[in-house]
Amino acid sequence: MLSDPITLYKLMILYMLNHVNFPLTNSQLTDFFLSHEYTTYFTLQQALNELLEAGLIHMESIHNSSRYEITKEGEDTLSFFGNNISSAIIADIDTYLKENKFRLRSEVGVIADYHKSGSRDYTVHCEVREGKAVLIGLDISVPDKEQAEIMCSHWNDRSQEIYSYVMKTLMKA
Repeated sequence: MLSDPITLYKLMILYMLNHVNFPLTNSQLTDFFLSHEYTTYFTLQQALNELLEAGLIHMESIHNSSRYEITKEGEDTLSFFGNNISSAIIADIDTYLKENKFRLRSEVGVIADYHKSGSRDYTVHCEVREGKAVLIGLDISVPDKEQAEIMCSHWNDRSQEIYSYVMKTLMKA
């Protein structure tokens, strides 16, 4: 076993990111580590920051959410040092990923964000992803930030309905 706990947490994060084909959010990683009482929130954030600085993971920020993916360097590191993770911890991670895979994937598969696009208007960007593939993507111009925020919050609830409508409408003869 490793003498430095933070090194173990880093390997655990790499293992988790390597065993899914979609990014995991900060809150999803936090949920695992805190619910299994492996470490504290602040120690987990330290481990994530050190992995980012070392280039072993990549972070994408979307609408107040951080999403992490393992890099090639992270995969190489895991292949060299992954055997330092105990079988009990691997079992915990594998069970968590198996039991929550659908929820985890759907939480990161629906993306909505906005940015200021001109002197007065905003562009709302909405996507539904399956893994890394974009199933549908929309960019909509709105006149103010309040409307952009409303559209982003509604996209999470209505994206499947909108996707179905677009597919049915476009497939009609």
